[in-house]
Amino acid sequence: MTPDRLFQLLWEDYTSRLCPSAGNVHKLLQEDEPLINDHIALRTFNLPPVTMEVLAQPFLALGYQEAGDYLFEAKKLVAKHYQHSDPNLPKVFISQLKVEECSTELQAIVQQLVSQVDREETQSVEFLYSGRPWPLTHEQYQQLAQESEYAAWLAAHGYGANHFTVSVNQLNQFEQVQQVNDYLKASGFVINQSGGEVKGSPQLLLEQSSTMADKVQVDFDDGVALIPGGFYEFAKRYPMSNGELYSGFVAASADKIFESTNS
Repeated sequence: MTPDRLFQLLWEDYTSRLCPSAGNVHKLLQEDEPLINDHIALRTFNLPPVTMEVLAQPFLALGYQEAGDYLFEAKKLVAKHYQHSDPNLPKVFISQLKVEECSTELQAIVQQLVSQVDREETQSVEFLYSGRPWPLTHEQYQQLAQESEYAAWLAAHGYGANHFTVSVNQLNQFEQVQQVNDYLKASGFVINQSGGEVKGSPQLLLEQSSTMADKVQVDFDDGVALIPGGFYEFAKRYPMSNGELYSGFVAASADKIFESTNS
């Protein structure tokens, strides 16, 4: 498995199951060169056998290294980002819910879900885009959503890319993230307004925006429901004092990007 092949498989799962509209966004922004994917994001729980370290393993095996740690206190999340020595390969942002900080009701549901995961399956690269590895009712989903949108999303969708990200630095027709937003809004897309349409600033060396998540049909044990799936992000990076583009993430901005999957 090469990095390019892995990201292709993640993209196929993302566009078919989680964010079908991403293909349309891709066509709207596509220029002469293939679009550069700045990063993908994955979500998980901090319980074995599905911890962040487990999800990171296939990327580490392909030459990725840990590059940054992030804390989201209000959402009870921690995250790391990983990057490759090849700057053309996407960064990988993996977050996990600190289950022990949640209510006993949420803990009980999540522990019951995770207890059904086959540890051996999590050792394969396919687990990264395997979808939901446990049965779930819509009632359980709603219970989780009352406390944590993140827990509900992960319980319903399982494993796959929560989002891909267009590198605005590469685009010729647009210089600013806001220009991308305006173009997509004119094409009928809804942009995440939480914390402002553009999160971050040139001073923070990173600006980001995103579409609101697609509504996708999910099969639950007690019926089918339309719920938020994946979204598409846009990022512009600015040069540091050494002239190289900033490669990290801004926690305050990422916090608002998470809300792209809110109902």
